[in-house]
Amino acid sequence: MSFPGNAPILESRLRTRRGLRFPRPQQGAPPGERRVAVAAVVVFAIASAITLFFVDTMSGGMRMPGDWTLSMMWMTMPGQGTLAAAAMFLFMWIAMMVAMMLPSALPVLFVYRRVILFRGELRLGLRTSLVGGGYFTVWTAFGIVAYGIGLAIARSAMVSELASRLVPFAAGIAVMVAGTWQLTPWKFACLRHCRDPLHLLARDLGGGPRGAFAFGVHHGAYCVGCCWGLMLMLLVIGTMNLMAMILAATVIAAEKLLVRGEAIARGVGITAIGAGVWLAARSLL
Repeated sequence: MSFPGNAPILESRLRTRRGLRFPRPQQGAPPGERRVAVAAVVVFAIASAITLFFVDTMSGGMRMPGDWTLSMMWMTMPGQGTLAAAAMFLFMWIAMMVAMMLPSALPVLFVYRRVILFRGELRLGLRTSLVGGGYFTVWTAFGIVAYGIGLAIARSAMVSELASRLVPFAAGIAVMVAGTWQLTPWKFACLRHCRDPLHLLARDLGGGPRGAFAFGVHHGAYCVGCCWGLMLMLLVIGTMNLMAMILAATVIAAEKLLVRGEAIARGVGITAIGAGVWLAARSLL
């Protein structure tokens, strides 16, 4: 069984990074790796099913002054408290992040597991799971911030017609900002880490379970730095838009795993800037 994406490339680089040496793997999958792959498929399938459920049940919205639709995602249902609404959003967000991000994060999980296996360390499943847990903890924190901002905008638009009419223009500006980020050196620094995270892997090989979780958090932080602009575009277009989710997940995977990932990032940035200008201009007509 071969690794998806960049895993073989990452693994070969790791053998010479910072003086580390690891034996070459035997032909075929290392012990237990098929179970990890099956577990990843099961988790992905469950997360995708939950995401599709929310897309189906929360795809509607309310038309607002300014000719835009307020998604049900930002509304509190009758009899539902603020905390309950936030918890439901967070549950939906985590499922969506797993469905969108696991395919592009999986090569790193495979490489991490192979490395600690070659070093003869124990509790491979636990430590690999902790890497994934740390990674998605960062994306969960991103979702909490996004929900707070989105809820504040939604409530302002519900009580103020002027605020509601400004939302489409602000959305265009947000897409332009996200597109501009795609072209910055900071974006490419984060993207290069996502494509080749071996300096953190070399540093966090030790430390047992705590080091595994720390590696997941560090890798997740770089991933958020790389992808927050794409997620902002998704939130603006509509988080409950299935085609937008698929497009965002495809772009993220292409940036991280394809040889011309940086060129793809630039192309997306230029396109987003143009789309943002169009959205902002359209809102003024």
